[in-house]
Order: sequence, then structure tokens, then C-alpha cells
Amino acid sequence: MYSPEQENISTTASTKVPVKYGELIVLGYNGSLPNGDRGRRKSRFALCRRPKANGVKPSTVHVACSPQAAKAISNKDQHSISYTLSRAQTVVVEYTHDSNTDMFQIGRSTESPIDFVVTDTVAGSQSNADTQSVQSTISRFACRIMCQRTPPYTARIYAAGFDSSKNIFLGEKAAKWKTPDGQMDGLTTNGVLVMHPRNGFTQDSKPGVWREISVCGNVFTLRETRSAQQRGKMVDTESQELVDGSLIDLCGATLLWRTAEGLSRTPTLKHLEALRQEINAARPQCPVGFNTLAFPSMRRKDTPDEKQPWVYLQCGHVHGYHNWGNHREEREGREGRHRECPMCRAKGPYVPLWLGCEAGFYVDAAPPTHAFNPCGHVCSEKTAAFWSQIPLPHGTHTFHAACPFCAQQLTGEQGYVRLIFQGPLD
Repeated sequence: MYSPEQENISTTASTKVPVKYGELIVLGYNGSLPNGDRGRRKSRFALCRRPKANGVKPSTVHVACSPQAAKAISNKDQHSISYTLSRAQTVVVEYTHDSNTDMFQIGRSTESPIDFVVTDTVAGSQSNADTQSVQSTISRFACRIMCQRTPPYTARIYAAGFDSSKNIFLGEKAAKWKTPDGQMDGLTTNGVLVMHPRNGFTQDSKPGVWREISVCGNVFTLRETRSAQQRGKMVDTESQELVDGSLIDLCGATLLWRTAEGLSRTPTLKHLEALRQEINAARPQCPVGFNTLAFPSMRRKDTPDEKQPWVYLQCGHVHGYHNWGNHREEREGREGRHRECPMCRAKGPYVPLWLGCEAGFYVDAAPPTHAFNPCGHVCSEKTAAFWSQIPLPHGTHTFHAACPFCAQQLTGEQGYVRLIFQGPLD
């Protein structure tokens, strides 16, 4: 279903199966972009071994260049990174071909060097029209990932991507410095943040610590605010190597990295569909209308139908849609969505339930028994517990937990609730 573009695929002669390094999945989408996945703009991107290596590695360093000399070097037909120290001085680092790695670039630009086009995620948006008016904070050439072409296919992340002229420019205002061994390094304006979960991406996963990755792939503590001039402290003990479940934040969108091995242990869409049919086969009923409830097919993810299960998020009792306890202010058109549960009188939001269809966000293959608060996306208990404790960057200096299927900020004591279904009375 999620086949990468053909030009990205290199197959092993014996089996004709593409060597997959891993996949990047954008948080906030439930299996596809609101208006459908198109070309390089989609909710999930597979990184596969290329027919020919396109990786690069640093080679010649040109120090104390005048801007004119720097321009001449960067106009050559090879990759380079320019560090502007002052109007009179620029350091240019030339990069040369690396036959051992494949490079994949991610950013907002639709220019050809970008393999995966990422736009700002607007929490809870149902269509791309909802996202158009937002002033983007994602860099046009945000980051690059280098994958080793031979086992164990290690993936390493670096801030900034090369543009159509094969250059990365760090202007006067960008944070940059000379390292103790005489190399140059720097940070991008809004930065690339990475968090590696502890215990991998499993039922036992725990949040790690958010770090910033530099242009040369070094690891730093976070700056005071997202685009502050002063870099954080270097963290020598940590690496830019991505692990299964690593989160990459581009200041406007957060990506989840899943390794090929990790994905092989993840539930498939077929498995999620079987779980949906299992719930529906048990014929859960609305305790008020006594009508049978059913989760709609996974293709229908936006408008509730008449059999749709709804939940009182305060207590977790599942009902069909009805007007019981619909207080006067709501009847008069002031949409509060706050209702009193007929079963236990708990007052709180009353929302439709939607199955989480992006299998890559699940930490296990258990049945969907819990719903995120306030959006009503349903997944397994361990998956809900994992995402409810992950602080995701929001804006320029805040963090909060959010539903991975729609990016809405979680509310309530835990951020999710256990669902209580009523079985059929017959």
C-alpha cells in the first residue's frame, strides 16, 4: 500500500525485494494526508536503497574566502556548505561523493533535491485548506538522513539539506562555530530536534530527552528558545544515529522514524481491520437507544455515520449518538459538546470514536480498547499510554503530549480513557 517511488528502489538480485532502511511517518495524520497522498507529499515515506549511491562526505575546507571566492567554489558541480563568518570572510567546506551511503532530504521545498516534502501539521485539520493560511516555520531544506548501504543499514541525521545548487548556506545570523579540531559546524534557524525513546519502540518504551542536531550531525542540549543565537551544550555521549521510534521535530511537523525491522513487528492494516471487525462482531449496543454500534470502515475517517460509537470522555461509557442530557445551552446552538453520561452522571465531552488507522504508531498489536482525550481516536492501551507521556515540541518553546493520529493536544488527567462497551441484551 505504501510503495515508495520507483526510482528510490534498489532490489537484491536473488529476491527482487527492495532493501528498505526504514520509514518516516508524519505525526498528526491517520494513514494519509487529508486530501490524499500525492507524489513526494504524503504522510509516510519509505527510504529504500537507491540503484546508485548518492551520499556525500566532507573533503576540502577553504578558509578565509572572500564572498566572491566562496561563490566560485560553491558554483562548482559538487556539494558544499558555506559558513559566513563576516562580510569579508566565509569558510566553505566541499563535500565529495560517498559510495557507501544514500542521502535522503526532507523539507518544505518542492524542488527536486527534496525527497520527502513536509508541510506544517495543523492539529485536528480535516483538509489541506485548513493548513494553507499558516505561516510555515519548517525550513525549505530542513534536514538530511544518510543511510549506510550495507548492514546494519545505520541511518544518521543532520540538520539542513542541500538546495538545487547543491549548497547549504549558513548566513551571518545563523549560530555557527569552529570545533576544537578546526572543523566548522552550525545550527539551522529553527533547529532540528531529535528524541530517541528508551527501550526502543515497544510496549516498554519510555520518553527520552529532546536534543538538537547540528549541520555536521553533532548532538546538543536545547537552546533557550527555538531560534536563540546561543547553542546548547554538546552531548558527547549521545549520537545522531536514528533508532526505531526516534522522533524528529522540524518546528511545524514531527516525524516518527521506524526501522524496517521495527515495522516487521508492527500490526499490519489487515490486522487492524480484523480487530475492527472483531469489535463490530460483538455487537456493542447503545445503552440508551439499544441500537447496535459499529466502527465504520477504515477508509471513512471524517464524517460520523448513524452506527458510529460515541464516548463520554469523563467516564469512558460508549453510546450511539443521542440527545439524552443535551442541556439547554447546547439545544440553543451554543456548541459545548459537554454532556452528562446517562450511565454514571459524569459530565464531560461527548465525541465520536475513530479507529487509529496508522499502524506505524502502534507499540503493540493488542485490541483497540482506549481513546485519546479530547479527539476520540482509538488504539491499544499500551499505545495510548506511550503517546500520552511523550512531550512533543509545540511552537517555539513549549512541549505537550498529543494524539499521534490528529496532533490534538491531550487533555484530562491521563490524556486517554478506557472504553466501556455494553454488550447486546439478547
